[in-house]
Amino acid sequence: MAKQNVADQFVDILVRAGVKRLYGVVGDSLNPIVDAVRRNPALDWVHVRHEETAAFAAGAEAQITGKLTACAGSCGPGNLHLINGLYDAHRSMAPVLALASHIPSSEIGLGYFQETHPDQLFRECSHYSELISNPLQMPRLLQTAIQNAVGRSGVSVVSLPGDIADQPAPDRPAQTALVTSRPTVRPGDEEIDRLVDMIDRAEKVTLFCGSGTAGAHAEVMEFAGKINAPVGHALRGKEWIQYDNPYDVGMSGLLGYGAAYEATHECDLLILLGTDFPYNAFLPDDVTIAQIDVRPENLGRRSKLDLAVWGDVRETLRCLVPRVKPKESRRFLDKMLRKHADALEGVVKAYTRKVEKHIPIHPEYVAAVLDELAEDDAVFTVDTGMCNVWAARYISPNGRRRIIGSFSHGSMANALPMAIGAQFTDRRRQVVSMSGDGGFSMLMGDFLTLVQYDLPVKVVLFNNSSLSMVELEMMVAGLPSYGTAVKNPDFAAVARACGAYGIRVEKPKQLAGALKDAFRHQGPALVDVVTDPHALSIPPKISAEMVTGFALSASKMVLDGGVGRMVQLARSNLRNVPRP
Repeated sequence: MAKQNVADQFVDILVRAGVKRLYGVVGDSLNPIVDAVRRNPALDWVHVRHEETAAFAAGAEAQITGKLTACAGSCGPGNLHLINGLYDAHRSMAPVLALASHIPSSEIGLGYFQETHPDQLFRECSHYSELISNPLQMPRLLQTAIQNAVGRSGVSVVSLPGDIADQPAPDRPAQTALVTSRPTVRPGDEEIDRLVDMIDRAEKVTLFCGSGTAGAHAEVMEFAGKINAPVGHALRGKEWIQYDNPYDVGMSGLLGYGAAYEATHECDLLILLGTDFPYNAFLPDDVTIAQIDVRPENLGRRSKLDLAVWGDVRETLRCLVPRVKPKESRRFLDKMLRKHADALEGVVKAYTRKVEKHIPIHPEYVAAVLDELAEDDAVFTVDTGMCNVWAARYISPNGRRRIIGSFSHGSMANALPMAIGAQFTDRRRQVVSMSGDGGFSMLMGDFLTLVQYDLPVKVVLFNNSSLSMVELEMMVAGLPSYGTAVKNPDFAAVARACGAYGIRVEKPKQLAGALKDAFRHQGPALVDVVTDPHALSIPPKISAEMVTGFALSASKMVLDGGVGRMVQLARSNLRNVPRP
């Protein structure tokens, strides 16, 4: 049996850690790794057209599966292209191992062709970023990188010169006892005692939930029911907490709707559950606040905090619920549920008025029809910008659907690459990319990746020929819009030229049929929907403090009517509210 080289060992360790695919673009410094992948049937090389796509795809796969994924870039410019997608994966707490191949080891520091220092460049978007400069560092360094990525939920980067990858691997065997999942963390008894006391003393408690409530839906509902607490959520908490929730009062923040803002400001005690909600202008400063988070660095960095509880949300609630006293009064909860329903009823009228005849098509109408027609277990990947608005307002979670986007990093062009990673996890599952025309055209070359691998991703393109988010920010700042108009091709024709299914929709009555035809198509498909660029409006609350900078600018983008099926949910919840 031939002796392994470092590249063989590298690939073998990835396989043992459960990695199925290595996303990247080939290059000479990567040749030993690519050849090792070719010879290892347990790992597939996914050839994308841009390394940024590779990182976004790996991050999306990790978010869908919860398992380690990997991407790679060749030396210099190749691995530099990874950085934006890696920032997103890291801020989304996705376990990703990135291989940044490097120039020949003997030339490092001598201004060689394509020289960079990737072990330094990636430090800010990773938990671990190190250079393999000697084969004897293997396999320990790679295993350490994997432990950091999985154990700390984020990115690790390994820089590997091509000549080192081609050298014989050390004789020591690869260790296989690798971390594969995170443990649960229980708070100390003292913190639980203090939190119980705060809850029992408070008359009005509100829960505000983020992505840290994943897997804790039942516990949150039991807790809310016992203390009659309204439950609001941030955007990243939407998919985990909004469905089957009789205590739902909507979402707070720049895309907010309903009564979440009022519920967080009119309570005696606000409990933040697994959220690193960044917009402190939407958080109260005159109520008691407790925060539960598994990441201690998140505690108290967004608002003043009266109690910090370090622990996993589900485990903490399991300790907490049996000990708190039930609250008999529903007065505060019912008041917030009524406010929530009234708020939704107020905006739904604008959405329903002549929407089926409006040309250009209302984008909120597109999102509402998409929500109705998509599968119950569909994965939606969402472009940053106005698509965030439509997804936040119209895509209905149900415990089986997934909604992922660049919600923390806020990058353009993320939806299509994320859809690639999501679709590779399961070709039978429906994956829908909600793409803006600006984001789609930025990484449009990787539509060819869908065709190359026959990935049945459905791209629903909101085409308003404008960078409308930026245009809105200019308008709010009192500036004339400039540089925001884009001249687009017929994207459906482009899709067909690439070998995929493409259809263009310019009239509302064509929309449902076009989406159904695209969904029935077995391979990749693109629905190019010409939408109204002026579908903008105001969020539920804007204070004087928000009238500066990005907070107000982005706040102004909330849609001009309609919240999809959420109004029906609010009405349903009101059935249990006693009439005054």
